Amino acid sequence: MSEPTIARKAPFKVDLEAGRTYWWCACGQSARQPFCDGSHKGSGLAPVKHVPESAGSVWLCGCKHTARQPFCDGTHKGL
Repeated sequence: MSEPTIARKAPFKVDLEAGRTYWWCACGQSARQPFCDGSHKGSGLAPVKHVPESAGSVWLCGCKHTARQPFCDGTHKGL
């Protein structure tokens, strides 16, 4: 598996709708960060599906190295 590109060394604060399907970019190449635009094709990496149970703001990982995909776990601080 390929190593993801660091999109940015900070999380993305986004407002999500309950029940809507979101695809978090795991490769770091998407122009629609933090969401997937298909740029991962051929990279060996795949986007992560997330369907929130409730609406609200969340912090999605920007460095792509989190252990809690798609959420930020602070890993970016050590990169």
